[in-house]
Amino acid sequence: MPSAPLRIDTTTHVHLPADSNQALGLAHYAIDFMGNAQGKLGQPAASVLERTNLFHTDAVVCGISAIALGTNAPNLLREEALQYAVVGGGAGSKPGNASKWTRPGTPVFGSNTDVAVEKAIAANCAAVREWDSNGTNFGYNPALGHTAGEFGHNDFYSVAVAAAQMRGLDGAQALRGMILLDEIRGRLAEVFSLKTYKVDHVVHGAIASAATFGAMMGATAEQIESAIGMVVAHYIPFRAIRAGKQLSDSKGASAAISTEAAILSVKRAMAGFLGPRDIFRNPEAIFRIFEGPGQMFQKVGSGGSSKANTEKRDASPFELVLGRAGEDFAVMGMHFKLGLYEHQSAGALQGLINLINRAPQLLDDQSGDNIAKIVVKAYEPAFGIIGDPAKRDPKTRQSADHSMLYLVCTMLRKALELRTASKGKLGWKELMLTPHDFDKRALTHDLTRSLMSKMTFEWGGAEYDAKYPDGIPTSMVVTDDQGSTYDSGLVMYPGGHARNHAGPDAIDLKEVLSHKFQVLSFLAVKDPKAVIGRISSLEAKSPADIARLYDFEIEQKGTFE
Repeated sequence: MPSAPLRIDTTTHVHLPADSNQALGLAHYAIDFMGNAQGKLGQPAASVLERTNLFHTDAVVCGISAIALGTNAPNLLREEALQYAVVGGGAGSKPGNASKWTRPGTPVFGSNTDVAVEKAIAANCAAVREWDSNGTNFGYNPALGHTAGEFGHNDFYSVAVAAAQMRGLDGAQALRGMILLDEIRGRLAEVFSLKTYKVDHVVHGAIASAATFGAMMGATAEQIESAIGMVVAHYIPFRAIRAGKQLSDSKGASAAISTEAAILSVKRAMAGFLGPRDIFRNPEAIFRIFEGPGQMFQKVGSGGSSKANTEKRDASPFELVLGRAGEDFAVMGMHFKLGLYEHQSAGALQGLINLINRAPQLLDDQSGDNIAKIVVKAYEPAFGIIGDPAKRDPKTRQSADHSMLYLVCTMLRKALELRTASKGKLGWKELMLTPHDFDKRALTHDLTRSLMSKMTFEWGGAEYDAKYPDGIPTSMVVTDDQGSTYDSGLVMYPGGHARNHAGPDAIDLKEVLSHKFQVLSFLAVKDPKAVIGRISSLEAKSPADIARLYDFEIEQKGTFE
C-alpha cells in the first residue's frame, strides 16, 4: 500500500518529500538553519546545545589523545596536512577576499599553522575516530517509522569549526553548524541503510559535511546541491574498508577521507564546477540503484496520468524530516561510548558490570579460577561484526576493539585486578577501557587470554534481533567453578545509551563523561582542566576564541605500544 502522508509540524521541522529534489532541499534547509532567512534560523533547545557540546568535547579529547600516543593514521595525516600550509594564514588574518572569509585555511589539532582546510579537517576527523570511542547513532526513529538502522559517528565537528574559523564566526554559530551536520547525517541514517548494500556509513556524514560547510561558507543552494552530487557520484566507499581478519588504518580514517572529498567538492562547486543535480532521485546513484523509487509511488497503475508515472520513476526511496526548532534533533538519540569499545558490545559490558556487583565473590580469586564459563548472547549485526571467529585472536588494537571476547574479558581482567584495592562497587568509571588496554602488552595479557578461552558469544535469535536498534539487547550468564550460574538478564539500554534514563542500568552520564574527558586529555596535555574548559560551552565563545580553539600544545607521548 502507498505510504501514509507524514504529519509534520512545520514550525519545528522541515519535510523533504520523496518526489522532491532532496539534494536542493537539504541545501536550502542548511542555509536557512545557519542564517536567518524569513525566520527559518535553526533554534535548537538548550538540551540540544548541551548534548552537542558534550559530544564535541568527547570527540576532541579522543582525537588529541590519539595524536599524543603516536597512532599511525592521525599523525600521518596531520604531517601531510602541515605540508599544505597556506600563505597569509593564522588566527585573525584577513586576505583580500575578506567579504567571504577572514582566513584562507585552518589549523590541525595542537597547531597554529593554517593549512588547506580539507587537509586540516581530514587530519582532525581521523584523530577523532582513531580510538573508536566517540559518539554513535543507530538510525532509529520509530515515531516516523524511520528505522533503517544505519550506524554513524560524531566524527565531523571539525567541519563546522573550520568554517567558523574561516568566516570569523562565533561559538554559537559553530555549535549550530555541528547540530546541523549531526541532524542531516542522523536523519539519513534513519531512512537508508548503507551497510545493507555493503556501502560504508561515512557517506551520510560526507553528504552532511558538504551541506554544512557550504552553508557556513556562504555557498548558494545550487552550489551545495552540486557538491552533494559530486560526493555521491564520485566518492562512494564500500565496507571493504572494515572487512578482513585484522583491520587497517582505512577503517579509522574512512570518515576523514570521505569528508576531505566533501570539502573539496564544496570548494569546486563554489568555484563554478557543476556536479550532478538532484542526486537522490538519480536512477544511477546509490540510493535508487539499491532501492528504486519511493514506496509511496510504487502502486501507481498503468492507467495513471503521465505526471503520476513520472513521479513514480523520479522518487527517491525515502522521505526526510529534519529538525529546525525545539528538542527533536537527531543528536538527542545518539549514544556516548564510556571508554574504548565497539558500540555493539556496550550491552555485554553493562551486563558484566551488573553481574560482578551482584556477585562480587566471582572476583575473590584474582586468578579468574572462580569463573568456569561465560556466555554472551546478542543480536545481529553485533554477532556478525564483533563475533567474527577471526576476532577470537585479535592481534591489532583495531581488531581488539571489535572483538566481543577481548572487550568483555579485558574489562573482567581489570575488575579482578581491582578487587583487593576496591571493596566498593565497580562501574564504568573504575573499569573504563582506555588506550593502554589495547597496547601490545594488553593484547597478549595471560589473564585476559585465559578468560577469553572460557567465553562463548552466541546469536540470541529473532527475539534479540526484534529489540534492535531500539536498544542493544544483550545478556550474559557466568558459571562459577562450583557450577552455580549468574544471569545478567536482558540489557537493553546500557550506560551511554540515549535511553539510559531509569532502571538498574541508569548512570550519572555527566559524571562518567567527566572522568573519561580527564583520562583521555591527561594523555595529551599538561593541563586537562584548562583544555576541557576551552573546548566546552561553545555557545559562549567569541570569534577570537573559536579562531584559536584548537591552538594548544599536545604532548607527544611516543609510539602507541
